[in-house]
Amino acid sequence: MNSRIVAILGLAALASRGLVASDNLPEPEATKAVVSLPSAQFAPLTSSERFRNYLVGWVDAESILRAGAGAAIMQADGTPKEWRGGAEGYGKRIGSAYAEHTIDRTLEYGISAVLHEDNRYFVSGETGFLRRTKYAIKSTFLARHDNGRRYFSFSRIGGAAGAGFISRAWQPRSTTSAGDGAESFGIIMAADVGFNVFREFWPDMKRRFRKH
Repeated sequence: MNSRIVAILGLAALASRGLVASDNLPEPEATKAVVSLPSAQFAPLTSSERFRNYLVGWVDAESILRAGAGAAIMQADGTPKEWRGGAEGYGKRIGSAYAEHTIDRTLEYGISAVLHEDNRYFVSGETGFLRRTKYAIKSTFLARHDNGRRYFSFSRIGGAAGAGFISRAWQPRSTTSAGDGAESFGIIMAADVGFNVFREFWPDMKRRFRKH
C-alpha cells in the first residue's frame, strides 16, 4: 500500500504540471485551477459555477491523467491479479480508475452543494517551503464556506471514502475486502495531496520557466 501511495503522489505532481500549464480552464471558478486571489477577495461559488466545475471535472486533464497513472501503477503491481497484463488488462484498470474518480467527484459535488463547501485550491501567499507545503497538505482536508473560513471538508473525505468502497462492487474477488476499500481511499487522498502541493508551487515554477 505505501509504495503505491508514494507512486501516486509523484505521478500526481507531475501530472498537475500538464493540468495547470494547459491554461484552458476558466479562472477563478474552475475547481481544478490554482486560484491566486487573496482570501479577503473570496467569492462563494454560485450553483451554476459549481455545476459547471463538476462537469468540467469529468473530462479535464487531471481526470484523464489520474486514471492513466493509477491504471499504470496497478498494472505494474499486478493488481487485481485476475485482470492480468497486456492491453486488455490495462483497459480494465483504466476504466475502473476513471469510474472510481467519477464516483469520487460526483459524491464530492453533491455533498459540497448541500454543505456549501468550496474545495478549490487557493495559493497560500506565504513564504518558506515547509510552511507552504504544510498549507497545501492541510488544504486537502479543509474547504472554504460561504463566509470564507475553512473547515473540515466532509465532501472531499466523503467522496474519496465513498469511491474507495463503492468501487469494490465491480472489482474481482481478490480486491473486494474492506481493507482494499480503505487502501483505495488512501490512494485517492494521497493523490489529492500531491496535486495540491504541486498547485502551491507551480505558479513560482511557471514564472521561472518563462524567464528562461
